[in-house]
Amino acid sequence: MTEAPPSTMNGKTAVSAFSEFLPLIRAADGLTLGQVCTVTTLEPSTIQNWIKRGFVPHPIAKKYRERHIARILLINALRDSMPIDRVGALMTYINGNADDESDDIISDVDLYDIFSKVTEEIGKDAVANESAGERVEQILNGFVSPSPERERLARALTIMATAHVAGLYKKQADRLYMDLVKEENHE
Repeated sequence: MTEAPPSTMNGKTAVSAFSEFLPLIRAADGLTLGQVCTVTTLEPSTIQNWIKRGFVPHPIAKKYRERHIARILLINALRDSMPIDRVGALMTYINGNADDESDDIISDVDLYDIFSKVTEEIGKDAVANESAGERVEQILNGFVSPSPERERLARALTIMATAHVAGLYKKQADRLYMDLVKEENHE
């Protein structure tokens, strides 16, 4: 199994949002589909559909490794806020074919870590395309990428982070609306 490289942003090793999953993945030398479903609360058919559609790499010897889990977590974070085909297209835009790591701009683990950091930071502020783009640029400043495609990465991360935070606001609005409906029905 390959080690996940540490994120290197601004010349420092960044705290990894993905690190909480590493002990489990490494202890078992990958996770089974059932274990992935337990960790992510996704249905097996959902993950298998994403693999079939080319959004997630095929498991290796029926085991899901770090890159699989990171990609699944990213797609899951975005699927409520944008159409799944767009999520898949963004993943392809950044890293090409899911089963081919040679065309990746960034590892899926590093992408998940940066995405987590960006969404955490812009979630604190008002959501605007400019603020998301600025935060992405600040976080990527000094990021060492295995490819010169930094602008592609920045554009896609801005879209992903904005959609994710918008999805969080949508969920909050839906909950508030349901609370309103419940209150109205009890009066």
